[in-house]
Amino acid sequence: MAQDPEPFFTQLQPGELGRRFCVWHAPAGWTVPLGLVVHVHAFAEEMNKSRRMVALQARTLSAEGYAVLQTDLLGCGDSAGDFADATWGAWLQDVVAACALAQTRFTQLWPGAPAPALWLWGQRAGALLAAQAVHSLGEQWNLLLWQPSTSGKSVLQQFLRLDTVGSLMGKGGERSPAKAELGAGRCANIAGYAITPALAQGLEAARLEAPVVAAHCARLEWIELGAHPSGAANAAVQPVLQSWADAGWAVRHRSAVGPGFWLTTEIQEAPALLRATLEALRPNVPENTVPGSTASQTAATA
Repeated sequence: MAQDPEPFFTQLQPGELGRRFCVWHAPAGWTVPLGLVVHVHAFAEEMNKSRRMVALQARTLSAEGYAVLQTDLLGCGDSAGDFADATWGAWLQDVVAACALAQTRFTQLWPGAPAPALWLWGQRAGALLAAQAVHSLGEQWNLLLWQPSTSGKSVLQQFLRLDTVGSLMGKGGERSPAKAELGAGRCANIAGYAITPALAQGLEAARLEAPVVAAHCARLEWIELGAHPSGAANAAVQPVLQSWADAGWAVRHRSAVGPGFWLTTEIQEAPALLRATLEALRPNVPENTVPGSTASQTAATA
């Protein structure tokens, strides 16, 4: 049985905007964790739509012996600041600081215990942040990615389409299009979120690119959801996975059947994703495996 989650606030960064809301999930029975998992949430409304699934996964991992830390980034959720205060660089600093906080908690709670497997769990645009954060982390962090976005430019374009749709429906009033506002160096309001040029530029430049790892190969576990079971990654994803394998990562792709809960109008669950994630974190994964190999798997049960 999972431990009760521990919500708390912490001064993750200096200054009046440095306070962050976190949730700590200790492993069942407070045993030494099998792994230490730090969640990097999705962008804007996708974060809110995903809250239930992320909480369910964190509790499932806790029940199976993992320690999990969730953190609301600057201007998101219950953390300090507004969305307009956020920049891509500030979010990246939050991810790195959250990893340090999780490791500090581990050493305080289990002094002398062997270092656990370290995992950055990124969802959607959060995968872009997680991949960039690995560059700044000294330890051997693995990546667990849920339906990762491979291009920040695409994420921004999709977000800007919300403004276009709103204008077509007469919700924009007399204001200028969001793209024009950002181009002029001004903050733009899109679907209730105030996005600054600094955040837009950082997001647009982000790519899911592999950092070179040390001789001890780090793992990339890539999980996608779909309406039908499929053991292989699609044609657009395969080159990305291959580039990570070429950089020395042990790459494995999985697919699970379930709804795209980060986009649905009603809050939905994807139980198969919970199970696929547990399977993905198991140790002893073959190194440098890519889609089409034995490490490309399907979790078809809904």
